[in-house]
Amino acid sequence: MSEITTNKVRFITVTASNEGQRIDNFLMKEYKFLPKSAIYKLLRKGEIRIDKKRIKPTRKLVLGEEIRVAPIKDVPESTEPRPASDRLLKIIQNSIHLEDDDLVILNKPSGVAVHGGTDNDHGVIEAFRQLRPELEFIELVHRIDKETSGLLLLAKNRTTLLALHAAFQSSQISKHYQTLTFGKWRGGKQHIQNRLSRDTDGQQNMRVNEEGDGKLAESIFEPLQSFENNSLLSVRLLTGRMHQIRTQLAALDYPITGDSKYGDFTKNREFARATSLKRLFLHAYKIDFKLEHSGKSYNIEIPLADDLALALTKLK
Repeated sequence: MSEITTNKVRFITVTASNEGQRIDNFLMKEYKFLPKSAIYKLLRKGEIRIDKKRIKPTRKLVLGEEIRVAPIKDVPESTEPRPASDRLLKIIQNSIHLEDDDLVILNKPSGVAVHGGTDNDHGVIEAFRQLRPELEFIELVHRIDKETSGLLLLAKNRTTLLALHAAFQSSQISKHYQTLTFGKWRGGKQHIQNRLSRDTDGQQNMRVNEEGDGKLAESIFEPLQSFENNSLLSVRLLTGRMHQIRTQLAALDYPITGDSKYGDFTKNREFARATSLKRLFLHAYKIDFKLEHSGKSYNIEIPLADDLALALTKLK
């Protein structure tokens, strides 16, 4: 059973290791036995406050301030979170590409979410915490889609996490993907700029906003190889919007093979029959950055995932 008190008011002082973290993410880590819906309900009702004030889930913690958590009702009978499966732990262990005092760099396989959610209790971060309980701090630096494979960064201290967040926001990190599209790419290397916003269909989909609203999305697309009906591209992200590559390519009429959200159902089915590949062809294969506080530079490049490389051999 968890040793965290739930039947009376609890006060938590923000420490240096929590500074800058969103309150919802902090609470999910602190109260692992509560479902996410319960955390957001407590915040919405004002049961959790900072310095006596109501707060939004996106509120970032400041060193020294005090979090007040009211008595929590409806605590699950078992307050111990269900552990990740041995199979998932083995997958995460085998995906470690590089580790040092500041970072863990994973080669994430397709089909594994970066964090738990509605469809899965455990993702990369939950499994890694279970795998390495001796680590006092481990957090996701960024996210990639569940079906996307490739490089994923975890920070082992707050200094590294904040530094890399700042580097992503200022485009000081060079991050590249490989993707296979339908159609023969025209025009060579292209720098695409547009604005993305959530679609109005109620799904977790994005769209290019022709009215100019939404968030700026920038990518550089460069052809690597041409096939009869497909194009292999390298993509450098200059911004990091949700489903950015997938949305931009679909809007250009070059949907990614295997993309069930933005792609072509009939073409995806035919492609899967021809290549035996039944997932999104998107792979984070290269990242380049420097940590100023350590002076260490990282220039990491990995090959395509085996299933993607095999699919290419079956194309004309």
